Amino acid sequence: MSLPAWDDVQPLALESAPLPEYGAGSLADLLPTLVSHQGVDGFAPVIPELAPADRNCVFLIDGLGWEQLRAHPDEAPFLTSLISSSRGGTGRPITAGFPATTATSLASVGTGLPPASHGLPGYTVRNPATGELMNQLRWNPWTDPRKWQPYPTVFQQAHAAGVHTAQVSSPTFENTPLTKIALSGGSFRGRLSGEERMDLAAEQLGAGERSLVYTYYAEVDGKGHRFGVDSDAWRGQLMYVDRLAQRLAEQLPPRSALYVTADHGMLDIPFDEQSRIDFDEDWELRAGVTLLGGEGRARHVYAVPGAENDVLTVWREVLGEQFWVASRDEAIAAGWFGPPGAVEERVYGRIGDVVAAAHDDVAIIATEREPKESALVGMHGSMTAVEQLVPLLEVRS
Repeated sequence: MSLPAWDDVQPLALESAPLPEYGAGSLADLLPTLVSHQGVDGFAPVIPELAPADRNCVFLIDGLGWEQLRAHPDEAPFLTSLISSSRGGTGRPITAGFPATTATSLASVGTGLPPASHGLPGYTVRNPATGELMNQLRWNPWTDPRKWQPYPTVFQQAHAAGVHTAQVSSPTFENTPLTKIALSGGSFRGRLSGEERMDLAAEQLGAGERSLVYTYYAEVDGKGHRFGVDSDAWRGQLMYVDRLAQRLAEQLPPRSALYVTADHGMLDIPFDEQSRIDFDEDWELRAGVTLLGGEGRARHVYAVPGAENDVLTVWREVLGEQFWVASRDEAIAAGWFGPPGAVEERVYGRIGDVVAAAHDDVAIIATEREPKESALVGMHGSMTAVEQLVPLLEVRS
């Protein structure tokens, strides 16, 4: 890949990165707003457009970004019809949080906390206690979930306050560490088919005078990763999940609100050397680096002790026109992971010495270290609108 001389490079200003709307309109703010209206102490209605409801259901569609939904009204007529009446009639989306990736977003949803506090700041991050990369989606290598994320979930706190609480998802997720630390509380009801999940979610919603129900569907994300956003396979999944959302909406018991949202958006990365920068083949990017974490569009870079500034300089020089490249302290101060004061000591060392977030349609792959991830068509993780904005669609009964 040919690069301009450093003298000609103008690195992206960190302040130009579009920050998540922590504390006003991010995924971490959704459940606190809903349960505050249900009388659960300790929470505030921080998304002001959401009206109270005795029974609240959140349907999270993995990988369905706001921009993808807006671009496909024919495949998603029901979801599209909800836009203008949602979020108090503004139709506005909310933001995922950084990085825009599943483990981080689900932890934000379930705990009501930003990544700086819940401590899942990426797809893979360094465990400061062992020096190893920890995959926070697959929880590999194993570490104690409660030490990694010690805060109670919003579901647990709502359940303790007398709200009927349930998660309705695939049975495979029932005992995963991510479910335990992000989504546990009340009962878990496993159902294989999407239709069964919608029916049971509606049933659980009506099982209490005050209810909080969460349900989930994964394959929009799965097809996007494998075949690309806007592929026939992806469009088919969007059509299917649109019908699922309508099925659930038509069964809402009285005094209910259904919120359809997502954990991140997605975009396709071209298969060429300019768009897929291979860390394993680039000696400049590898110099001084002990671990490469995160994912293609949101990288945590861990340097050899003493080489942090050199690694930051090189990464800015090589990537600065295509990525926002920050030191750990710069990224924290800029508010990438949440309010700067929210980063706890146990989380600080999990964040890379250097953090690189993609601005252009590019990714830093690693064909030797991460062969499967490097072969994905659709990717996500950064702070661009296509990845960061997610729908918040509302149906009320």
